[in-house]
Amino acid sequence: MSAAPPKVNKWIVTLSISFGTLMGAIDSSIVNVALPQIRGTVGATVQEITWISTGYAIALVVVMPLTAFLARQFGQKRVYMFCLALFLVGSALCGMATNLTTLVIFRAIQGLGAGALQPTEQAILRQTFPLKEQGMAMALFGMAVMLGPAVGPTLGGYIVDHWHWSWIFFINLPIGLIGLAMVATFVHEDPELRAANAKIAAEQRKHLDWQGIALLSVGMATLEFLLEEGSSHDWFESKLICGCAAVAAVAIAAFIIRELSARAPAVNIRLFKDPVFSSGTLIGGLMFAMLMSNMFLLPIFMQELLGFSATQSGLSLMPRTLVMMVAVPIVGRIYNRVDPRLFIAFGVLMFVAGAFDLAHLNLDSGSAHIVAAIAVQGVGFACLFVPLTTLALATIPRHLLTDATGLNSLVRQVGGAIGLAVFASRIGVYATEARGSLFAHITETSPQVQERLAMIQGGLIARGMDAASAHMASIASLYGTVVKQSMVLSFDRIFMLSGFLFLLVLPLLFLLRPPPALTSSGPIHLE
Repeated sequence: MSAAPPKVNKWIVTLSISFGTLMGAIDSSIVNVALPQIRGTVGATVQEITWISTGYAIALVVVMPLTAFLARQFGQKRVYMFCLALFLVGSALCGMATNLTTLVIFRAIQGLGAGALQPTEQAILRQTFPLKEQGMAMALFGMAVMLGPAVGPTLGGYIVDHWHWSWIFFINLPIGLIGLAMVATFVHEDPELRAANAKIAAEQRKHLDWQGIALLSVGMATLEFLLEEGSSHDWFESKLICGCAAVAAVAIAAFIIRELSARAPAVNIRLFKDPVFSSGTLIGGLMFAMLMSNMFLLPIFMQELLGFSATQSGLSLMPRTLVMMVAVPIVGRIYNRVDPRLFIAFGVLMFVAGAFDLAHLNLDSGSAHIVAAIAVQGVGFACLFVPLTTLALATIPRHLLTDATGLNSLVRQVGGAIGLAVFASRIGVYATEARGSLFAHITETSPQVQERLAMIQGGLIARGMDAASAHMASIASLYGTVVKQSMVLSFDRIFMLSGFLFLLVLPLLFLLRPPPALTSSGPIHLE
């Protein structure tokens, strides 16, 4: 008589489904550091090459809110495995691409696969872990989601420096195949959930919401294009961007009306009527707006103003990741012992403290100053993510968790894109204002200006330059210094603004009232 197979535990399930989420999160940012090398290979312009990231992002946001609809029609496990396989196929094709058109198409295939991975993992973890361990479940999910954007640029830089850029895609293949094998072996759907979803699926097939799906696809695609490409098209100075904004507004408004009136909507936006879910999801979107903008701005500041290499800037950002890796499990462990709103409030204040510290960076700042500030923010993000993702889903019925996680993931993704778009566009505006203010104090009659020019000119003459050339060079040098200082002031102003804006989260905590008892969530039965 053969021995019974060992019972699968929740930790193996967690490990199995984390591979896809982590790879999808990493691939959202890993490509950015390889764009110069890719551009040379495929022969694209600077503006054209951005489509590699834009195509991925558009596909991602179109699929995310449809995750629950797909899971009901085909099964949650099947959808996860199919999307992971599609992501791997897209990765292999991206690595073999030889021109821009095919690379953009293959990146979109990657995005279509990645779109369902985060919501499905989040739902499976909530269904797998018992009520008292929901905080730990979301801590594990948070590590996969938040580590991806943090690790991506550093990993991508290392691969590009030592191998061909195609390996940023090929590296997904062995990891993804391991994930596929583990999901096939260890993850099983709860029969009760499958039965509940089957009833909803039958109703959705009977009244298929093609109109809602079409409106969602058009609205999210145009909105994401606007956010990703707006800065390179001078925003609303461009007819294309204005057209995208109009189409996005009309399509999203029509989508909302359609889903609220449809007999069997493809996307259950009525979940936003729950104040706990809506406020928790909104705060999560704001958190990702700040996180993604910081991850975008800090490397630029370090490389362009402080002279760091790509590897040095990546390593300087790693302490935030390390702090989060340590703090997130701790927060998950003690989540049930502390009011989650206290965690969130503390996390907000820690982020603000780190932002205000970054607002004092200057040209003499070293990596120690930056590391100290972002380590504080790392603690803040850890205290934010776990209670937000746990509490936002606390009142959602078990069979609607995939609906909620799809919307939750979508808001985070769009929030991050909005944060990048807003802060990146303000950098140039603030730099122009700062440059004007600085030049207003620099006149030929100023003793300080004359002294500085004479010092620079004397140094150049001592190196063998003639007096006329040294005079012109000294003026150019002073101009360059002013431009550089204006950029520093612009970044400082952006960091200060991010801190003040995030303080607006605090009033939303009054809507985050955790229910006294949760009866809608329980452990999924594993075979």
